[in-house]
Amino acid sequence: MAFEGFLQPKCLKWRLCGLRWQVLIFVLYFSHVVSGQIRYSIPEEMKKGSVIGNVAQDLGLDLKRLRAGRARIVTGESIQYTELKTEKGILVVSERIDREQLCGDVTPCSFSFEIILENPIELHRITVEILDVNDHAPAFPNKYIHFEISESATVGSRFLLESAEDPDVGLNALQNYVLTHNDNFILKQHANPDGSKYAEMVLQKPLDREEHPRLSLKLIAVDGGNPQRSGSVNIEITVLDANDNAPVFNQSVYRATVMENAPKDTYITTVNASDADRGTNGQITYSFSKLKGSIADIFIIDEKTGIISVSGQVDYEKDKKYEVRVEAKDQGGLTDSSKVVIEVIDVNDNAPVINVMSFSSPVSEDAPPGTTVAVINVKDAD
Repeated sequence: MAFEGFLQPKCLKWRLCGLRWQVLIFVLYFSHVVSGQIRYSIPEEMKKGSVIGNVAQDLGLDLKRLRAGRARIVTGESIQYTELKTEKGILVVSERIDREQLCGDVTPCSFSFEIILENPIELHRITVEILDVNDHAPAFPNKYIHFEISESATVGSRFLLESAEDPDVGLNALQNYVLTHNDNFILKQHANPDGSKYAEMVLQKPLDREEHPRLSLKLIAVDGGNPQRSGSVNIEITVLDANDNAPVFNQSVYRATVMENAPKDTYITTVNASDADRGTNGQITYSFSKLKGSIADIFIIDEKTGIISVSGQVDYEKDKKYEVRVEAKDQGGLTDSSKVVIEVIDVNDNAPVINVMSFSSPVSEDAPPGTTVAVINVKDAD
């Protein structure tokens, strides 16, 4: 195949919802098949019928050619989101696009498909990037966070807080936590490897149960959108007597592997924490401190033994690695946290899928070598 041409159209200066549309076109001409690639960027939540781009203009095609070649959209799992208007040569939105539903927290978010023409065959790949709109506010899973903390808790003791969830991405995602002013606690914020944020309360002044047996605080989560959105949760603290030591994990990070499609109750790993206190103040219970999305349906932890096992479907094609935080809590309310990294081992559980997108029939007996007869697409999820 010989590279014969490169086409770059003038920048298209369209603006919608304050977002600039950008079109990048690469067109490759081959000996018998013309293949091109276009990329569009549009905001999510556009109305049905909104124009995505002028395909005919961007590919340098005549409208008569689109109609004569029976131009149509083929392949692509998200084909239902777009429609090709051959009479105008434009690509439009055919169904509301929700970026969070389409891609979750994956960024950048895009879907691709092909436009095919016949007589002669042309195949053009279209990629549509979906830009995030700040249409979600950070939200906490519960209305209240309850702590029982001993008045003997030492300065510097940490208390992991529930995290807010914001399906938006980038600047529109959760950016910061704010703790209402108080005399006893300050807020420390941390970032996970995937960029998500979580917060801890750190004791900076000893508690006095006789003076303040209960404390009420508020944790506020804010995003970086414009306008900015926020959510809050109330923190209720009951001050207890005499719990001098917090649990301590024997590892800051636990690493384990699990086979894809592992059956329910398959053992993964065991986390372990110790507490120097005796009696009920030394009894530890284990829990996941933050499970994102569907992870809560995949793994389970025994609150007494710290054994983590499989409780749902493990799919390598969906997630190759999981990172979860575990919490050890004693009966006095003191906690420690650690991280568990679980890598999924792939199993060959998907067969190749062959899709004939187009073929020419009949083929002339004097057709020269290299004449395109058919366009075939093969995919394998593994």
